[in-house]
Amino acid sequence: MNIDMIRAAEKRLRGVVRQTPLLGSPFLDELAGRRVLVKAECLQHTGSFKFRGAWSAISAIAPSERQRGVIAYSSGNHAQGIAYAAQKCGIPAVIVMPADAPQLKIDNTRRLGAEVVTYDRYSEDRDAIGSALAEERNLHLIRPFDEPLVIAGQGTTGLEIAKQAADQGISTADVLVCCGGGGLTSGIALALADRAPGLRPRTVEPVGFDDVARSLAGGEIVENAPGEKSICDAIVTPAPGRLTFPIMQTHCGAGIVVSDADCLRAMAAAFTRLKIVLEPGGAVALAAALFHKDTIEGDAVVAVASGGNVDAAMFMTALETYGTGE
Repeated sequence: MNIDMIRAAEKRLRGVVRQTPLLGSPFLDELAGRRVLVKAECLQHTGSFKFRGAWSAISAIAPSERQRGVIAYSSGNHAQGIAYAAQKCGIPAVIVMPADAPQLKIDNTRRLGAEVVTYDRYSEDRDAIGSALAEERNLHLIRPFDEPLVIAGQGTTGLEIAKQAADQGISTADVLVCCGGGGLTSGIALALADRAPGLRPRTVEPVGFDDVARSLAGGEIVENAPGEKSICDAIVTPAPGRLTFPIMQTHCGAGIVVSDADCLRAMAAAFTRLKIVLEPGGAVALAAALFHKDTIEGDAVVAVASGGNVDAAMFMTALETYGTGE
């Protein structure tokens, strides 16, 4: 996995992926005590950065081989990214999703033409289910984060951040990334190391799912305790990836951990001040920037808003409970 793969993915994504904006607000700056810039990947196709990795992986498959179809497992955002990329390529897609994933994500995945196979995330192994179906149906398996072509696609987010930050006069800052298995973080880390070494990537995770932060601190991969729950469904993975962890270990600063309440409050602030909709897992980086400012260095911080696929009830909870988020 290297920067050349990210550059190649950038070419395949050109004209297909959206270049999302880097947004700011004086109200958020005041709340954080420093300049805050938000990379709004919630405005990406299918509502999250995952479309980048999905298109990168599928577009790299030879056209004659694509017709076999693809399979993925996901709590929802990778699912929708794969489903939409497959639809655009005219090929079948099967997605293995937790039965308790947000209904919006399940419904959207089906509406994009994918077959959805549900499972119990607390008692069944999605890797085993996905691998068995891939072999049984002769499908291409596209893993959500521990897959070089997916990491390469996510890394194009970092290329955009490097250019956009430079255009706004920022050459030194922490770049906070919502982190599950580490595909987005590791891709951004490789891109920034090449294009903007003064921008330091840092992982942000919810309480109970801080496996990456603990792994970085301990120098080896550790897993989360079984049975933990969080509203941040998009990033509740059991452990960092085998491919992604060494990259994060080389390039990332210390991880940051935020509460579910922090995420809801950040969702309210993002809607009020930036007019964007975030899901809880997509708001953890902004939550760290706004409410854990003592863990961040420098006069500016970049927070990646990784996704906005939230059910109406959860979004209303954020607004009703926290108002403006300030």
